[in-house]
Amino acid sequence: MRIGLIGFGFIGAELYRRLAADRGSAEVVFVHGRSPERLAGLPADLILDDLSEAGARAPDLVVEIAGPEVSHRHGEAILGFADYMPLSLTALADDALSDRLVGAAARSGRSLLVAHGALVGLDSLVEWRDMWDAVEISFRKPPASLGEGEGAIMEETVLFDGSVRDIASRYPHNVNAMVACALATVGLDRCRARLVADPAIDHLELSVEARGCDGSRLSIRRQQPARGVSGSEMAAAVHSSVRRACGLSGTMVFV
Repeated sequence: MRIGLIGFGFIGAELYRRLAADRGSAEVVFVHGRSPERLAGLPADLILDDLSEAGARAPDLVVEIAGPEVSHRHGEAILGFADYMPLSLTALADDALSDRLVGAAARSGRSLLVAHGALVGLDSLVEWRDMWDAVEISFRKPPASLGEGEGAIMEETVLFDGSVRDIASRYPHNVNAMVACALATVGLDRCRARLVADPAIDHLELSVEARGCDGSRLSIRRQQPARGVSGSEMAAAVHSSVRRACGLSGTMVFV
């Protein structure tokens, strides 16, 4: 599989390292990043300055790790020549954009890939999606992991309690797993999101509670060290999704 990477921060650099070790099964054909200093150690022929030229590298899959604006600006064009895995899933909370991306995938025969990221149990959520009656996903994070403006919180504070669609616009870099959960289950408007800032912790906590119309219940809990706004497992999770993407087809595929 020929892979292009957009973004080269902590997750992007670790994903590149893991893909480079997948000798024979994966080849990184370009890396695009906004900070030239972060790309300094890469082979010069891998660095792509202009994303409009990405198609010339003939990637099979393009992975976005740079922010939701990439999908707005380049997502449709990318789906014209490659499968596309946007990790900044909050972009898909925009129905118009999501429809355009799915439409582009349908026209080209490519796939829009939704990675599980920090969301464990995605397979079970997708498999039972037609039976879920109510789904709630909660994040508890230290204030420093919530980005600029939240670091001054001194006590446990509920920052948001509402729909996933609404939280995606308020915290576009923090709640991608919430969007994955909503897309896999009851939708962005019906899936309830809860975000708590807790200065007493130094890790990230995720919980999902799903109730089925037949009385079934599914509970998921996860705790992991924080690495910026993401958990320490993110690079491994993305690498797993990339490997699972080989040979899959469909306009929107959960990996």
